[in-house]
Amino acid sequence: MAPQDTALIIVDLQVDFMPTGMLPVPEGDRVVPIANRLMSEYPTVVATQDWHPANHGSFAANHMWRKPGQVIDLNGLQQVLWPIHCVQDTWGSEFVADLNVEGIDRVFRKGTDPEIDSYSGFYDNGHRKATGMAEWLRERGIRNIHVLGLALDYCVKFTVLDGLREGFAVTLIQEASRPVELQPGDGERAIVEMVAAGATVG
Repeated sequence: MAPQDTALIIVDLQVDFMPTGMLPVPEGDRVVPIANRLMSEYPTVVATQDWHPANHGSFAANHMWRKPGQVIDLNGLQQVLWPIHCVQDTWGSEFVADLNVEGIDRVFRKGTDPEIDSYSGFYDNGHRKATGMAEWLRERGIRNIHVLGLALDYCVKFTVLDGLREGFAVTLIQEASRPVELQPGDGERAIVEMVAAGATVG
């Protein structure tokens, strides 16, 4: 059992990120049983949930003549354009049916502002607004966070990096994370970046 000051953070195990979803992460479904197994080992379990309005600026379909994978300027930040995914109150935004949601203590939704994307579970991409997750964890005496989920090279990576900036000791659970890899090697580069910032890999 993990110590009382350690929390598990499960990132975006949602229908649209599964291999048959709108923004498929290869082998994303393999993460779910590992997450279920690990939940019972932590006194505190938190999940993040991508929760976009249909007019979100990160959707390629909302920009004329643009396609997924292109990079644009969105309100002063570089933005990768994605397929429409995890739209609020749609099936694709739901947690996958096999995930033991009863084992989750709190869900933090992100990506709700159409003007800015939010990869991290802590902040939007411009660090303009916080989700409240850091404060919630600190109120419960959490000092260490262990992070898993999808996708390793985006939402997992930025959750890890922001967790470090917030002063938590952060461990990436690599076996329970998978990259989307818009470019080959993105997953490995993300791990190198997280370790360089002070994360450990477990």
